[in-house]
Order: sequence, then C-alpha cells, then structure tokens
Amino acid sequence: MDWQTTPEDSVPSSLVPGAELGTLGKPPVTGAWRPGDHPGNRRFENTGEHWVRGGRLPAVRVAYETWGTLSPERDNAVLVFHALTGDSHVAGSAGPGHRTAGWWGDVVGPGRAIDTDRWFVVVPNMLGSCQGTTGPSSVAPDGVEWGSRFPFVTVRDQVAVQARLADRLGIERFAGVVGGSMGGMHALEFAITHPDRVARLAVLASTAQTTADQIAANSLQRAAIQMDPGFAGGDYHDAGPGEGPHRGLALARRMAMLTYRASDELNGRFARSWQSDVSPLGDDGRFSVESYLDFHGNKFTRRFDASSYVTLTHAMDSHDVGAGRGGVDAALAQVSARTLVVGVSSDRLFPVEDQHRIAAGIPDTVDGDRAAVIESEFGHDGFLIEHEAVGAHLRRLFG
Repeated sequence: MDWQTTPEDSVPSSLVPGAELGTLGKPPVTGAWRPGDHPGNRRFENTGEHWVRGGRLPAVRVAYETWGTLSPERDNAVLVFHALTGDSHVAGSAGPGHRTAGWWGDVVGPGRAIDTDRWFVVVPNMLGSCQGTTGPSSVAPDGVEWGSRFPFVTVRDQVAVQARLADRLGIERFAGVVGGSMGGMHALEFAITHPDRVARLAVLASTAQTTADQIAANSLQRAAIQMDPGFAGGDYHDAGPGEGPHRGLALARRMAMLTYRASDELNGRFARSWQSDVSPLGDDGRFSVESYLDFHGNKFTRRFDASSYVTLTHAMDSHDVGAGRGGVDAALAQVSARTLVVGVSSDRLFPVEDQHRIAAGIPDTVDGDRAAVIESEFGHDGFLIEHEAVGAHLRRLFG
C-alpha cells in the first residue's frame, strides 16, 4: 500500500514529461492537514484520553468520512482502513480539503463491490497520521505542535482509537472490516481484539507479523528523513517553505516505491531509457526511472508529514498479532469473522506467503487455508490498481 494510496501514485508507472519535473515549486514544511484548512468531507470526533505505548495523549481527535446511510438497526456498517500514507478519503473527487481523489473510488461507492447504497462505510484517518487525526503535526495542549514529543504508538494503540470511534458512533458490530497493507494490519488486529464486533473480514496484501526484511526497509526510510538537517529532530513545523525535511521525506518515498512496484514492471516500462537527449553516462543526464522516482518523491512532500512517516513506520514495525497471545497461530484462531484473504502475485513488500499464513490460521475463510491471489505485474500496489479483480473478490465476501 501502500503504501501507494492515491490515484496519482498508484497508476501504472510511466515516463514523466521533462516539462513536469520543475513545476512543483518550493515544498511546504509539511503536507499535513491542519485546523483552519478546508475540512473537505471530513468529520471529526474527540475520542478522549488515550494511553499508548509511548505515554499519554490527553485528547485524541479522529478525522473520518462516511458514505451511505446507517440502518435503523445499525447493522450495515463497514469499516475500511487505509494504508500507511493514505487517509479517510477512500472515494470522491479531489477538491477543497482533499489534494487527491479517493484512493479506492472504483471499489467503494454506489453499485461498487462495497456498495454504499447498501452499506454505511466508515473510513477513519489513523492515529499518528497527518490528515486530520491527532499526530506529530497536531497542536499539543501547550499550543505547540507535538513534533518530537509525540509518543510511540503501535498498531494496537491505533486500533484502540478506532474502536473508541466506533463506540462514539454507536456501532457495536460491523458487517465488515476491510484493509490493505498497513490497513490490513489494522483490520486483522481489530478482528482479533474485538472478534464479537466483526461479522466479515477482508485482509489484502498484508501480514500477521512484520518480518526483519520489512522492518529493515522501514528503518532505511526513517534514516533518510532523520538525517535531513531540516528534520531538526522532529521539531521543524515552524520552518518556512523549502526549509523543512522535504529532501529526506522525498528520498524515503523513492526508497519505498521500489518495494511497492515489481521489478518486471519497472524494467518493462523504463528499461534503460533516458529522460532527455542528454546522456546519463557522465553528461549530467538522467535515466527515465530516476526522474520518475524523483517526481513522485517530490509530489509526496506536498501531501504528507515527515514525522508522521517516522511514527507510522515505527507502528508497522510493532505489528505482531501473536505478541502476548501465545503466538501468531493462536491469535489468528481467535478470529470469528467470515474472512477473505487476498494477495498479489508480484508483491515483494508483503509476499503472498504472508497472506497464506493468515488464511491458514483463521478458522472461517472464503478460500480455505490458502489466500486468493491476484495475478498482477504491479507488485504491492496491485491491490490499489487492479480494481476489477479486487472488487470481484470483495463481492464474494459481501454478496
């Protein structure tokens, strides 16, 4: 997922026209949504005080969006979790308050696989993120951004906030809980922590336990951000445009994209082509794939916050459904929901073996002890790009 979570990021890789490379202008100190910005379609709920792994948050505000109508019996709610750099805007156009269009608009909506004419869809922005829910770029009680003082949070801490939101909305049991990538971690954790609150579960391109390989990739991306002098230890939010940690954040994004996409796709689309007529072999030219990564890395700094990236990748590293529960298999056995598990054939971030492990451990799955596999050349981002295949699988769960 995506971590690639916007249409602009998750479309198939393509050459970037040279004219576009210099059009972005000076980057802001943060791409976070802040109070005073247009709310767009966001709603907000104060979920009160929360104790998290790293300490106390005296008040947590959750930004969320909804689609459809909650039934009088309150039994048609579907909870959708976004991935690492996503937000609550799962469907809808770009516009005031929303820099990008919905990241799953071909999956969630009227007549779609998650049909908003039938289901009441709730999508919260996760704790520690930067699109309206409390995170490092939010203002602390002393009137200054949390910055480096924002406490360490885990996936379980984030799910506790999401469960509190459900309480505030008066939803005792969800007809379905859905998530991909980091959102899949949340969906799985929610179904284990609150098995009586989940009727259906869908986990896409995710894992039950982050591996050393995945943690290593996250650590390198964090290092790229933290080594940027503009990061200032996490306390940079009063800097001016162009003076924040945009170089480190862009580099982290470029590194991450190599895990989101498949090597065959990049090789097939870019090969060894040049970005311009200037040779990259000692003449200051660039290979096309370099420009592609640079362009998207720089775009990313316009919609995300560097400290949120550090906070959320740490949370991903914490993910282990078996911790304190007797191991992964024992934890998965606690899921009582009817479950769909989906992987992407070319995913090198969360390989299909990770999804097979989840399917094998959950008692009631759509496809037995093996995950359904989408054949795709797009790597991890396939769960965002292959809308028809993803939708077909979700229809099997939601009917």
